[in-house]
Amino acid sequence: MKKIIISLFLCVLLCGCTSTTVNNTAFAASPIDITYNDGIYHIVIGQDRAKKKVKVYASQSLETNAEIHKKSGAELTVNAGFFDPNNSKTISYVVMDRVPVEDPNFNEALLSNTILRRNLSKILNRTEFRVVECDNKYSFDITQHKTPVDFSCNIVESVQGGPMILPELRLEEEFFVVKDSDGKVIRESCSVLHKVARTILGIKDGNLHILIITDEHPMDMYEVQALCKELGFEKAMGLDGGSSTSMDYKDQYHVISIKGDGAGRRLKSFINVYK
Repeated sequence: MKKIIISLFLCVLLCGCTSTTVNNTAFAASPIDITYNDGIYHIVIGQDRAKKKVKVYASQSLETNAEIHKKSGAELTVNAGFFDPNNSKTISYVVMDRVPVEDPNFNEALLSNTILRRNLSKILNRTEFRVVECDNKYSFDITQHKTPVDFSCNIVESVQGGPMILPELRLEEEFFVVKDSDGKVIRESCSVLHKVARTILGIKDGNLHILIITDEHPMDMYEVQALCKELGFEKAMGLDGGSSTSMDYKDQYHVISIKGDGAGRRLKSFINVYK
């Protein structure tokens, strides 16, 4: 196994708190296409895989990306939503196989913190990734959590993250940034204004794109937005990043942060892609 150890910054509480190519070193052919250049992995997953091939998983405790990848038998595993490392509870909604399995309303750390409780409506409406079924047709979507689906549709899989990057960057609206009356930033979550590693999802022509932005090429969210526009994404969002940024592909590629014995940070939720 080729192991790439990547040094990352730690996120604060709320952090857990693609074929278009970045450039052209190709590691795999379609239906999962991976290219790598200058510290950025660009993974493309065809829309045909939306049905039963792309799954969200939430662990009852905290586990590493590599552990979930091995246990699930998935072809590709990446880190997903935000969580509280102090109590192992979610800060992101998760739906698995049409069933809601994680709800941040049951995380007492959110409810007991005065500032967070005052901004709970913003936190709970952060952007999420969805696999949606409409009349037995499956598709990917990126939208705010409270956005309803059409009457004939169902959310099959989903995991919340944020912020939304495209069609607009929603830093203040999702409580990642707070500014005072003079426009000065007085609070920042998940290092959104700093250059760190990132896990990013994008949608283009119905296909799902995943960017693993490593510490070799860290970006702030404005730089990420510029990259997503350059790649032609129609919608894009962030997932947990920083020290949580993780990717395992087959038994060939393993991208983690340095933590303890190098096994990778223990996380709450994941996106698995199957053969």
